[in-house]
Amino acid sequence: MPRRRRPQPSRYDPTFGDRGLVDARQDLVVGRWQGARDLLAATGSDWDRRSHRVRLLADVAAGNRTVETWQSGEPKNPDALVVRADTEVMRLFTALARQREDGAEGPRPDTSADQLDRALLDRAARICLQAAEAAPADPMPWVSLMTLSRLYGGGHQHTWHWWRELTARDPYHREGHHQALRHLSARWHGSHGEMYNFAHDTAAFAPLGSPLPALTQAARVEHYVHRVATEGRAAIGLTYHWSHDSARQALRTTLNRWITHRAPVEHAQDVADLNLLVHGLVHAGMIPEAVEVFPLLGDRPTRYPWAHTGDPEALFNHWRTQLLA
Repeated sequence: MPRRRRPQPSRYDPTFGDRGLVDARQDLVVGRWQGARDLLAATGSDWDRRSHRVRLLADVAAGNRTVETWQSGEPKNPDALVVRADTEVMRLFTALARQREDGAEGPRPDTSADQLDRALLDRAARICLQAAEAAPADPMPWVSLMTLSRLYGGGHQHTWHWWRELTARDPYHREGHHQALRHLSARWHGSHGEMYNFAHDTAAFAPLGSPLPALTQAARVEHYVHRVATEGRAAIGLTYHWSHDSARQALRTTLNRWITHRAPVEHAQDVADLNLLVHGLVHAGMIPEAVEVFPLLGDRPTRYPWAHTGDPEALFNHWRTQLLA
């Protein structure tokens, strides 16, 4: 029997070098679920890495019925239901993206109305709640619910109950906080002020060494995207969006509270957060600080956030050449 060739990740690797995750995702694509089962069993209660893995498994599982086959084959395995729940949420966002001419990251319609049929949203919510009951210690079903809540008109009535359930299980859950930030953004169910307040409060109270202070850079990108979508690239003051005093202060906070105390072992999504930080530093003109941080990132680009300010590969390559020279 020919040996299965290990898939090679692209430069834009969503797994961030997680080889086990690469293989498990490929298995799901071709209809095998045993790799995902074994990967999550080995992950245990590392909620940070587990949530990253579940979301990326769900991302590929959304395109076929493999996760339903897994759930049928192992109906008592809570991991199967947790992945199934997040898969249902990913399917809904895929359906929404297809409805929007500019995709999920473009200008949005009025979010006071449900973004999809209420029956579909409620069905996904029920599956997420079933997953939460099957895996009571796991924060991931509540992350799925926080993600899903954006699709309800005005947000789901239980959104912040779901948030409390999530943070009761993991108070500094990286993905959960990023989902809450999006919920509070002006593009969804909040405002720029609410979003920034949430990001700054999170950065101030997160433990030293946590990547959560980079949430302030995610908020700045979200603000920029919304302003470009609603006002155009010639909007007043947009030139200074990345470099005014509050932007620089937030960057210094991220450096002091995260990078200075950063542990040798990376969090599951450190690559994404390092890209956010470096992007913010170079656009703020904080080049000496960027020179110090960029070696931690190396040649591991992400399309987001670079794609929002130009050609992502060209921008990343330019700054990589400049900063590592």
